[in-house]
Amino acid sequence: MEELIRTNDPVLISFLESILEEAGIKHFVADGNMSILEGSLAMIPRRVLVDSDQIGKARMLVRDAGLEHELRPETGSS
Repeated sequence: MEELIRTNDPVLISFLESILEEAGIKHFVADGNMSILEGSLAMIPRRVLVDSDQIGKARMLVRDAGLEHELRPETGSS
């Protein structure tokens, strides 16, 4: 899996989950339960992960939604 977005914004995560689910892209929100350790201060960003074979489509959806500035840098394939 590859990291698509890293954020503390629960609304953004919810929106992303919605558009990814609608497009049939499997994803996982990592670090979602870290609030137990951090005391709900939202200091640890949540990471939205997408299967490597669908990362291109997911990145396109994020761009189309006007959220390109939220994307993590692309990792180069060697």
